[in-house]
Amino acid sequence: MQPDPRQIFDGIAFSRQTGVIAAVSGGGDSLALLLLLKEFLDLQAGAPALTAVTVDHALRAEAAEEARFVAALCASRDIAHRTMVWRGEKPATGISAAARSARLSLLAQAAREAGAGLVFTGHTRDDQAETVSMRAGRGTGLGMGLGGAGIAPASLYEGAIWFVRPLLSHGRADLRSYLASRDVRWIDDPTNDDTTYERVRVRRSLTAEMAARRIAEAETAAARRIALGARAARLIDGHARCVAPGLYRVDPAFVEDADAEAALYALRVLTAMAGGGLHLPSEDPSARVLAGLRAGVCATLSRAVIDRRSSGIYLHRERRNLPTGTGAMREGLWDRRYRLSAPEGLHIAPFGAAARDLLPEANPTLPQDLLFAAQFAEPALWRGDVCIGPARMAVPGNGIGVPAPWAHLLPSFDIDVAQALIRLVGGKTVLKLP
Repeated sequence: MQPDPRQIFDGIAFSRQTGVIAAVSGGGDSLALLLLLKEFLDLQAGAPALTAVTVDHALRAEAAEEARFVAALCASRDIAHRTMVWRGEKPATGISAAARSARLSLLAQAAREAGAGLVFTGHTRDDQAETVSMRAGRGTGLGMGLGGAGIAPASLYEGAIWFVRPLLSHGRADLRSYLASRDVRWIDDPTNDDTTYERVRVRRSLTAEMAARRIAEAETAAARRIALGARAARLIDGHARCVAPGLYRVDPAFVEDADAEAALYALRVLTAMAGGGLHLPSEDPSARVLAGLRAGVCATLSRAVIDRRSSGIYLHRERRNLPTGTGAMREGLWDRRYRLSAPEGLHIAPFGAAARDLLPEANPTLPQDLLFAAQFAEPALWRGDVCIGPARMAVPGNGIGVPAPWAHLLPSFDIDVAQALIRLVGGKTVLKLP
C-alpha cells in the first residue's frame, strides 16, 4: 500500500515553524520522505519553507556526485537544497558513530541557519526492526535498559531542534513503490551491501516474520518505557528538591517507595542529572546503590555523590574529572550539565577551592560540608586565576535547558521524566512534542 502524506504528517505542528528541513541522501527512503513532505506542504495554507539538506561525509568519492543528483532533483521540483560537508580529519576507529554525530550536527546547523525547528529523516519500519535486532543481539534491549523501544518517533537535539521520523510505520518496499509510480529513480548506497557492517548482516538475516516480531517487541517496550518514565517523574516531583546550586535533597521515603521499579529508574535519572552523565547508569550497579541507601550506605554513581544523612539523601557532582585547565571554556554545554556563555575576557571553570569563600545563601540547617562539595563542582566565571562569581546566573539564558543525560539528545519516549528534571532544577523550558 502506497503511503498517504496526509496520514503521515497530520498532527505535526507545522504552524509553529517558518521553515523545515528534510534530510535527503538520495536513497529511496529519504527521497520518498522529501516528495511526500512536499506533497503535503503544497496543500497547506501558510506552510513553512521546505529545504532539502544532503550531508556529504567526505568518506566516499561518489558522495559529492550523489549530492549533486539530489540538488538537481530538488531544482526540477522547486525545492530549496543545500549540501553540508563533514570537513576535517576523520577518526581512525568508530567511524560510523562519528559520522552519525557529524550528520546530526550538520543537519542541526542547517536548521538553525534556515530558522527551522524541525528536521525530518527517512527512518523506516525496516530500520526499526534492524535496530531492535541489533540491540537485542548486544543485550542492550533487555531488562530495564529500555533499548528495546528502538528508534524514537522524534528526538530533541541540543534542547532546540526536533528530529522527526514520520516513516517508522512504513516499509522500504512501499516507499520505493511510491517513487516508481512517479518515475523517480534513487541511488543505492554500496555500503548497504557491505557485510562488514553489522546492520547489513542483520538486515540479511531478518525474515518477514522475525521483522514483524521485532516491531511488536519495540512497540511494547516503547509503551513500557513511556509509562515507567511517567511513574519516575511522579516520584521525582514528590520526593526531590534542589536545595542549593548543584545540591539535591531526596526524601528518604523515596527509596522505600512501593513502586520499586520506578524508584530504581528515578534514581538512575537523578544521578545522571546531578553528575552530568552522558547516559543513565547501568541497572545492576544502580540497584546495588538503591539497596545500600536503604541500609544507610553512601555511594558514588554516574559522577554523582549520593550521601545519606539524617536529614535526607543528598546528591551532587563529584569533584573528579571536572572541566578545568584546558577544559575551561567560553561558551557551550559545560560538564554536560549547563549551557553557558561567558562575557568577553572571562572563561568558565569550576569554583574549586574558591567555593569556600563564595558559598551561596541557603538554609542554615543544610550540612555545610555538602554545600561546599556541591559548590566546588559548580561553574564559575574566572578572569585569569581570579574567581568572579557564579556563571549560571551571570548571563541571561545561562543555566539548564534539558538536563543530563538528555542535554544532547532527548528521545520522545523520555519527555515526561525529562520535564520532571527541568522542574526540579527550576528551569523554564516546556517540552512540547512536534
